[in-house]
Amino acid sequence: MLTGLTLILVAAMLMVAMAAGNGMTEPVSQSIVLLQRGSTTERREAVGILARLGDQRAVEPLAAALKHDADTFVRQGAEQALWQIWHRSGDEAVDALLQDGIEAMQRGTYQAAVDIFTRVIEVAPNFAEGYNKRATTYYLMQRYEESIADCERTIALNPHHFGALSGAGLCHLGLRNLKQALEFFERAVAVNPNMPQIQQYIEDIKRFLRDQSF
Repeated sequence: MLTGLTLILVAAMLMVAMAAGNGMTEPVSQSIVLLQRGSTTERREAVGILARLGDQRAVEPLAAALKHDADTFVRQGAEQALWQIWHRSGDEAVDALLQDGIEAMQRGTYQAAVDIFTRVIEVAPNFAEGYNKRATTYYLMQRYEESIADCERTIALNPHHFGALSGAGLCHLGLRNLKQALEFFERAVAVNPNMPQIQQYIEDIKRFLRDQSF
């Protein structure tokens, strides 16, 4: 007898095959329903499918799972699925350019990465991840003000972007703007409570500010 997980996998593969010509809407829709109403096993599988196939329709359900799902693996999977979706612009050329920038950043060739991400932004000005990746590169270059500006552009386009929220907090921390850092860190964990390092920063800043008030 097929297990529930096997049935889901089989159904997902069939739906992908059948929906190849119409944007694969059915696997995404089915996975969203399973994420919201399924068993733990089904929800875990759903976030995996959404990581591979998900689009903007999945963002709100995944963001809700980040905050409310009782299962640690579902929450972790939702976080990864969101990152995967955010890296997809809908244009393969833009996505390839973004990946080139990521690779340049990982090599430590930061100015080259900035130049590439700037090209991404020029080609796709409404693609939030172009700004976020340039913000990350500016942060690594300790160009904090420029990074904050790009973080804020990212957040304007994608209010769920906990990476940009926490990134802005880190930049303000680098500038010793503790109250602003605290504000962004609190906004980040309001979106994604599953960031223990950011939680620690919040506690440390609050403790420091409290001690300074005496």
